[in-house]
Amino acid sequence: MTFAVNLDPPAIQGLAAAWLAAPDRGAVTAAAHQMEQILAADPLGHGESRESSVSRVGYVPPLGFTFDVVVDDSAVHVTAIWLTS
Repeated sequence: MTFAVNLDPPAIQGLAAAWLAAPDRGAVTAAAHQMEQILAADPLGHGESRESSVSRVGYVPPLGFTFDVVVDDSAVHVTAIWLTS
């Protein structure tokens, strides 16, 4: 099953801020692309659960991100993105 990956407005803002602040913007772009591929393929197999089994935090260096998985809708909502290093 493939999941649709949606970035909430705070996640878009966080990704933009991370890209602007990063010493290697190419690494941020590549990590964002890899994050989307991972979450589309197997969101419950990535990261670790937080408040519930569907609220998770994950890392694809140099990015960290929080996301919610809605299995019934085959959707992932990325709620925040930040630069880890």
